[in-house]
Amino acid sequence: MRESVQAEVMMSFLVSEDLSFRIPVELRYETCDPYAVRLTFHLPGDAPVTWVFGRELLVDGVGRACGDGDVHIAPTGHDEFDEAVIRLQVGGDQALFRVGIAPLLAFLDRTDKLVPLGQERSLADFDTHLDEALHRILAEEQSAG
Repeated sequence: MRESVQAEVMMSFLVSEDLSFRIPVELRYETCDPYAVRLTFHLPGDAPVTWVFGRELLVDGVGRACGDGDVHIAPTGHDEFDEAVIRLQVGGDQALFRVGIAPLLAFLDRTDKLVPLGQERSLADFDTHLDEALHRILAEEQSAG
């Protein structure tokens, strides 16, 4: 049985220094992929866009600036634990979002109750899914090459 935690939060999409608008963002965590969280952005006029990254990155990002590669998260504002900025980058393009830390902490608390941080490997199905995914990737690489 697939277990999950989800929440909807409002984030500010920072278009420029002078322009931003609020959008709904779905946060989702599933036991079938216990190391990851999914953020689905519902931008006006566009199809929803989902980003997947490590749950630990989100945990760390609400307390301090962190992130490598395409996803960076950092607390911001007058009170360090008031808001966070999430920067998503693809090539030279980036999108900035501002969100209250309290709803992120509430979501992370619910994920931790489902699968405590550090206990992800204890899920028996995860190892099976990982092995299947690795075999599939290797087979695709061999057939392409």
